[in-house]
Amino acid sequence: MLELRPNCERCDKDLPPESAEARICTFECTFCADCVDGPLKAACPNCGGNLEPRPIRPAAALAKFPASVVRIVAKA
Repeated sequence: MLELRPNCERCDKDLPPESAEARICTFECTFCADCVDGPLKAACPNCGGNLEPRPIRPAAALAKFPASVVRIVAKA
C-alpha cells in the first residue's frame, strides 16, 4: 500500500492525500508537479526513474488506511 507521503521531497510543499499535484516514482519518492515539470525534468533524483501522478485514495479508505505524516526533505 502506498504511504501517501505528505510533502514534496525537494521544496517541502504540502501534498495532502487528495492532491492531484503529487508525483511518485516506483520507490514512492514524492514530489510536486512544479518540481517534476521544472528542475527535475520528470526524473526522480534519487533513482533516476520516471515520476507519475500519485493515485488518490478514496476518503472512506483514508479512515482505515491513513496517509503518512512523516515528512522527507532532501538535504541541500
